Amino acid sequence: MRIKIGSMVKFYTIILLYEGNKHGYELIKKLREKLGRNISSGQIYPFLKVLENNKIIKVEKRGERDKKIYSLTKKGKAFAENMLSRFGDLIDIAIEPKLKVCAHCGCKVYKGGYQEKIGKRYLTFCCKHCADSFKKSKK
Repeated sequence: MRIKIGSMVKFYTIILLYEGNKHGYELIKKLREKLGRNISSGQIYPFLKVLENNKIIKVEKRGERDKKIYSLTKKGKAFAENMLSRFGDLIDIAIEPKLKVCAHCGCKVYKGGYQEKIGKRYLTFCCKHCADSFKKSKK
């Protein structure tokens, strides 16, 4: 069975488990904090069951009340890393057109940076120091 991560609740559930073992209530509480909205147990426990059935997570009962602790299996860690890699690729695609390249050192600048008119052109630099170095190198 292929696991579909079609919501931020599912995405963050995997991320939270990637960070470390959690019990169900702890997942719900952290999801509420991260997403800023109410998360019901009906959104979490069925998804956890799907993950367990697909050997992405394992469940261990601990403590006096047999509290269920969810943790990623080896397969689950690989699944999470693959998911993070794909998500990172999407972020790269979204950000790439907004990046500017420093005319001196070549680093990429997302926001801010420093612009200076040199000759007849405005050039973008990551900082004033790179602009000064660039001007010195052109003398």
